[in-house]
Amino acid sequence: MVYKNYISGRWVSGLSEETFVKKNPAQIDERIGEFPKSGPRDVNLACQAAKEALPKWKALPFPTRGDIMKRFGDLLTAHKEELAAIETREMGKVLKETRGDVQEGIDTAYYAFGEARRFFGHTVPSELQNKLCLTFRRPIGIAGLISPWNFPVAIPCWKLVPALLSGNTVVFKPSREAPLSATKVVELLLEAGVPEGVVNLVHGSGSIVGEAILSHPDIGVVSFTGSVETGRRIAEVCGKTLKRVSLELGGKNGQIVLADANLELAVEGVLWGAFGTTGQRCTATSRLIVEESIYDRLLSTLEERVKNIKIGNGLNEEIQMGPLVSEKQLAKVKEYIKIGKNEGATLVCGGEQYTEGECAKGYFFKPTIFSDVTPDMRIAKEEIFGPVLSVIRVKNLDEAIKVINGVSYGLSSSIYTQDINKALKARERIEAGITYINGPTIGAECHLPFGGLKDTGNGHREGGWTVYEIFTEIQTVYIDYSGKLQKAQIDTEG
Repeated sequence: MVYKNYISGRWVSGLSEETFVKKNPAQIDERIGEFPKSGPRDVNLACQAAKEALPKWKALPFPTRGDIMKRFGDLLTAHKEELAAIETREMGKVLKETRGDVQEGIDTAYYAFGEARRFFGHTVPSELQNKLCLTFRRPIGIAGLISPWNFPVAIPCWKLVPALLSGNTVVFKPSREAPLSATKVVELLLEAGVPEGVVNLVHGSGSIVGEAILSHPDIGVVSFTGSVETGRRIAEVCGKTLKRVSLELGGKNGQIVLADANLELAVEGVLWGAFGTTGQRCTATSRLIVEESIYDRLLSTLEERVKNIKIGNGLNEEIQMGPLVSEKQLAKVKEYIKIGKNEGATLVCGGEQYTEGECAKGYFFKPTIFSDVTPDMRIAKEEIFGPVLSVIRVKNLDEAIKVINGVSYGLSSSIYTQDINKALKARERIEAGITYINGPTIGAECHLPFGGLKDTGNGHREGGWTVYEIFTEIQTVYIDYSGKLQKAQIDTEG
């Protein structure tokens, strides 16, 4: 089927009429659809539509926009199974996970419905008599939203919902690996009551469509989730015009397991954290940092469990791990297996493409464990974005903290221990935006801030109440009813 862009209230082909084909990574001879390979002229049209729609949209009361988000949540709920199946066919993760992905979108929409009546400002005392001081939140204008493929409903909702509720209009570019999920999300927003021109969907590549969004003078804020390299490029381009930029980039997340931990629980946690979504999460557990007295026992238990993970097409309810998203990602994971071996790490299990039965037609890879990994190895420092776990031996908590902090990322972290004192000391010292105690490094909830430190981003937080700081400006208002000129900092002297 041929799909289109959505610009100015109409479904339209790209102006170049060029297209790209998205295929199922679990069965690469299956076409998901054909989508526009758009260009700067399409972005110009989308920005013009967003600009024309902005005055009426931002003039609506916040609760009115909130009602639309409520209807959007209702529609996501009604279409949950359909969206989950589309996601699984499009990017590969199993149905259990894609249902959770859609649920996160639902939760985000319902949270926004409540936030529509909580766009609080501050009323603060003035230093002068007969004077009020207040603050208000106002939309920035046009938001450029660029989303990844690994959460093709949840992350677009993380961006679209708060941007729209805040009163902005939107130009939205989804990943080329998840274009159909994005199309369906936009369709449901329209059905929920978002007016023409408020949301504009432009398919295409980051190097062309993405760049056009970054450099367009009418776009006031850009929100991006993806790689560090692309994030640096976005910051560079947007810095020239002082656009607001929110970057959620990558992670090299560690799970610490101390000797007193519940080992069964720790194994369950790392299995989910490392191999859920085939390791293709920015919060995936890619490092397991284990106190030496339990290292061998934990590794042995983990190896046995990993070898029993059921690999296959995620549409099968019995499958536990689906394919990698693309041939490019498969090649990247294979390269890191070579790197790990060459660095001297021990390949415990996995380490090769999985080609049994129908899996020969897809980008499947065996869940992989490396042991005898040292913190200076590339497989322990660089984001692989695949089902590859590096297991690192440490002497104690102090060394574990040093190891977990010894990377350029700072997104998610985890510690398993039954000692509350050690857990809280670790919480203080770990350099990460998110820390789980006795839980894996994945599992963020929509009503809490999401983001990290160092190369993980530029300080903004998606999710919860903090995401609205990305998409709004603060207006400070002074009301003087004294009937005379009052001079702040001067009339208050002595």
